[in-house]
Amino acid sequence: MLKNKKILYFFIIILIIIISLFIYKKMIKKSKIGNNMDSQEIVNYILNINSYKSNINVQVNSNKNKNKYILNQEYNSENGNIQEVIEPANIKGTKIIKKDGNLKIENTNLNLSTIFENYKGLEENCLDLNNFIENYKNYENSNYEENNEEIIMKTKNNIKNKYTENKILYINKASKKPTKLIIEDANQNMTINIQYNEIELN
Repeated sequence: MLKNKKILYFFIIILIIIISLFIYKKMIKKSKIGNNMDSQEIVNYILNINSYKSNINVQVNSNKNKNKYILNQEYNSENGNIQEVIEPANIKGTKIIKKDGNLKIENTNLNLSTIFENYKGLEENCLDLNNFIENYKNYENSNYEENNEEIIMKTKNNIKNKYTENKILYINKASKKPTKLIIEDANQNMTINIQYNEIELN
């Protein structure tokens, strides 16, 4: 009986050690994502995002107008990329869903549901953070600068488009999160300004 108790205690101690090591590893990982990352590690962290949710303000500048939108965004490998319009009110609830090369636009309030298969324009969607990440990875001259508070990641659009040629992502060093994404034309005039009100990264 005494021997059985000793064996039981031994396994309990081993289990406690295993659980403690697991918790310790998770704490180390969180700490690494916290205050101990240098600029290159933060850039690598952004480039390896698997999913995100965000609320953004978007301003699109043209020769005559400045159009403003508020969107919710969500991206993950299972559901693809989903963008939902919050404002303006006349198109509120419109969802743009991109997955597996297909584009779906739907709005239950407007009785709208349209699917475009093998939609080539998917590659040009400049509002997506994951689109910026792919551009940054694929453009050999992508680079970043930094100041005391921000990391500024710069790249170019993979698709030839003079209105969306340059892409600039601003990362807050303290939070390790994007604060804004600027799209410029070939003359470095801002054509799209995306402000991240909220964003969750995974």
